[in-house]
Amino acid sequence: MVWHDFLEFWFYWIEIDTELSRKFAAQIATKQQKPVLEETKRVAKSFPNASESEDSATSDVDKYNVTGDFSVPMFVQHTEAMLEEIDRMDEEVEMEDLNEEPIMDIDSADKKNPLAVVEYIDDIYAYYKKAESSSCVSPNYMAHQYDINERMRGILIDWLIEVHYKFELMEETLYLTVNLIDRFLALQSIVRKKLQLVGVTAMLLACKYEEVSVPVVEDLILISDKAYTRKEVLDMEKLMVNTLQFNLSVPTPYVFMKRFLKAAQSDKKLELLSFFIIELCLVEYETLKFPPSLLAAAAIFTAQCTLSGLKQWSKTSERHANYPENQLLECSKLMVTFHQKAVSGKLTGVHRKYSTSKFGYAARSEPAHFLLGC
Repeated sequence: MVWHDFLEFWFYWIEIDTELSRKFAAQIATKQQKPVLEETKRVAKSFPNASESEDSATSDVDKYNVTGDFSVPMFVQHTEAMLEEIDRMDEEVEMEDLNEEPIMDIDSADKKNPLAVVEYIDDIYAYYKKAESSSCVSPNYMAHQYDINERMRGILIDWLIEVHYKFELMEETLYLTVNLIDRFLALQSIVRKKLQLVGVTAMLLACKYEEVSVPVVEDLILISDKAYTRKEVLDMEKLMVNTLQFNLSVPTPYVFMKRFLKAAQSDKKLELLSFFIIELCLVEYETLKFPPSLLAAAAIFTAQCTLSGLKQWSKTSERHANYPENQLLECSKLMVTFHQKAVSGKLTGVHRKYSTSKFGYAARSEPAHFLLGC
């Protein structure tokens, strides 16, 4: 609408300027050819007939244009240049619109599925994003532990990943288990001989929250090589839920992984590789400085780079993850280093798990080394 009004205004003044220029040019031409007196008489005679005056002026202007004595008025030149620039800018905007990657509606196929709650899904994940800060712990909480350290935590979680796999538990259970351990250790000092008890109890609580069929306490004691009694497990369970104020409803990386994988339009290969990468992060203490949503987004970004051999992060993924590519690079580079040492490091539980046919041999993928140079 603004450009339309602007163009009408300029064309209006072009008409006025052209008419004035014609008359002015005709008068000057007449003065150069005849004496002033004769010019006055001719102009006076021509006044009664407007059409003759206009034809005469046009003829004179055309004649002098041919000889090159008079150029196009500067006002007209500037106007034409401005209109050309406007056309050029409009063409550039149109080309940008054509080249811009469209944002996909990832929920269109689920609109008739009441379990997908398409009407509320964006609000749900906005809440998860807001609530995730309460589920995070200080990235240096181990400084307050006097008898355990980061390495012991890594050994515990690597072992729990194998226990989780052996019991064939749901994926959500593993992520909640790790979250409960970190939140508990951030608030409660533990001696090293009780650390495995903390891990077993956290898994028991996570199973009660997530699973349909919960492992019995005796099975967990047995897999711990009977290091603890039933009473010790139940006492630790009471201590843990009271320390955490019974808050087990937290958004873990798994919650965001499912949504972001959908935004990435993932296939099974990308999904398995993404979960392999983020499970490597569960073992590493230094990843606690990243919020769960960022870990999930970076894991998918790293997996896409691993499979394609180049940086790949779509507008749709950016829209739903709310992280541009440059905000993922720091975390993604760490993930590449975890991938590099997965096979030869001391903690190889995740690598062994994802080297099986059940998980598509995802661990055999070549790490995205090129990201380290970005």
